[in-house]
Amino acid sequence: MRFVVGSIAILACLAGCKPVANNEGRPETALEFPLPDRPVSKVTSNQFSNEDARDRRGEAQKVMDLAAIAEGMTVADIGAGEGYYTVRLADRVGDAGRVLAQDIDRDALERIGRRVENERLENISIKLGRVDDPQLPPDSFDRIFLVHMYHEVSEPYAFMWRLWPALAENGQVIVVDSDRPTDKHGIPPKLLFCEFDAAGFRLIEFIEKPDIKGYFARFERSPERPDPAAIQSCSQSAN
Repeated sequence: MRFVVGSIAILACLAGCKPVANNEGRPETALEFPLPDRPVSKVTSNQFSNEDARDRRGEAQKVMDLAAIAEGMTVADIGAGEGYYTVRLADRVGDAGRVLAQDIDRDALERIGRRVENERLENISIKLGRVDDPQLPPDSFDRIFLVHMYHEVSEPYAFMWRLWPALAENGQVIVVDSDRPTDKHGIPPKLLFCEFDAAGFRLIEFIEKPDIKGYFARFERSPERPDPAAIQSCSQSAN
């Protein structure tokens, strides 16, 4: 299934009252944002599946084609893990482009660093992020990739609100995920749309892609970023 939309106002019914917050263990910088009204998948591995198997499906090439990744672009790979997309994006954007590999796992970033060094990939930078902040420079990225990781973000509203300024003009956020419960390493599409809308993004394309074991969604910034106090958590029970 494929559809393109100009607005996701029809999904407003998913936005409910903010749940009673249990702020124990939350970063101080996240407290002005609501918690998600849903489970959050535990990070069990930095490698979604074997790279050879993913290449046999043509996963990265199909996603990069759908995202219109071209030479000279600047791209962020958030939750880069073992660098599957990072190195393939670096090859696609070429010497004139840049790729930023970001993760909250220092060990994963060290492994990517060794891979970058061994493969002599000079157009890749590495950045440590936080659970509520991707730590990206403003007005910098033509595309930001969130591949099979959004359901593991424990502070999605703070995270996406702080990601909003990082997009360059006409920049887009690319999400690849699976249509299953959020505690089963996926997120139902309507819930994804609602959470992005709440944080100041609008859906422009959605495609079901069984050949990459999930779906492809593309978002752009809404004209204005909402005030954190105005953000309401989306209810998974309404999905």
